[in-house]
Amino acid sequence: MEVRNGKYTIGCLTSMGVRITPENRMAVHNSNRFYMQATSAETNVLNVSSSLGKPCVALTKFVEGSPVAAFIKGELRKRNIFFEGKDVPQGGPWGVRHQFNIADSGYGLRAARVWNDRAGEVGRFLDADDYDTARIFGEEGVGIFHISGLIAAMSEDTTKACLKLAEEAKKYGTLVSFDLNYRATFWKGREQELREAFQKIAKAADILIGNEEDFQLCLGVKGPEAGGKDLNAKIEGFKGMILTAKETYPNAKVFATTLREVVSANRNLWGAIMLAGDDWFVEEPREIEIMDRIGGGDAFTGGLLYGIASGMEPEKWIRFGWACGALVVTSLNDYAEPADEKQVWDIYAGNARVQR
Repeated sequence: MEVRNGKYTIGCLTSMGVRITPENRMAVHNSNRFYMQATSAETNVLNVSSSLGKPCVALTKFVEGSPVAAFIKGELRKRNIFFEGKDVPQGGPWGVRHQFNIADSGYGLRAARVWNDRAGEVGRFLDADDYDTARIFGEEGVGIFHISGLIAAMSEDTTKACLKLAEEAKKYGTLVSFDLNYRATFWKGREQELREAFQKIAKAADILIGNEEDFQLCLGVKGPEAGGKDLNAKIEGFKGMILTAKETYPNAKVFATTLREVVSANRNLWGAIMLAGDDWFVEEPREIEIMDRIGGGDAFTGGLLYGIASGMEPEKWIRFGWACGALVVTSLNDYAEPADEKQVWDIYAGNARVQR
């Protein structure tokens, strides 16, 4: 795939917040010490490329004067992620704020648990008109613009913003990546409206990411029933689903998903499957060890997009994505931070020998 050269390798629309995680893999309800990080699903995707020296940009919105906003901005700067977005007044203690994501890592047979606290979230009011798209996409240039189904479904405003920015990106020759990321709680009461909006974004997308359930529930693509633990059945089900989806979304040249089977909170089987053009690529699930499993899917997408943006051959896109997903779960952060490409390829090769 040809990726446009520009100031930014990857861009996204996002609602930033913070995640707090108990120390030492404790559960949330019985812990009193927490580690805090700045986070969003979309910037998690950008972080693979930004860590490896490629400049990325997040289009967002902040709460004016908020110390949480100041923390987020500082963390994005450290991560080589540029950002654009208005600072808006809080509106008093009952006004807007940045989201809190409260999660523990789980341990053994105690599963990880996530509690999203997003009432009054400033990102619900994102507006595409707040951004100078002629400058960002036209003059400066963005190689790939990534959209997540989480931000696309968050509110009526964010849905409109994603639609508009997808159109603007395409107008200037930017590739569009769309991770469907279905969440039932986000869709409740808006099913028909969101189905139509997601179909429009998918028609503009060059890269579509999602599992069988995502394609069925978000886009209405017919396929086998979602769920089940048979990985071979999942692979065949995904292949059949995508061949059907290609007829409706011919603009998309890459379709991908991860394959995960949970053994325990500390061990998963981790794999992936991708269709690039007319060629299938499958990474058979392998066992990986886990510190914190949150962010695996975003890191896979981030690695995949890095491979595309770097001009790698397609068989390396999925391998790099697989390895970035295996990397992120070794950290309490929910975004992958590869030291260099070699570290990622060593993970793919299963080489955990000490580097001296």
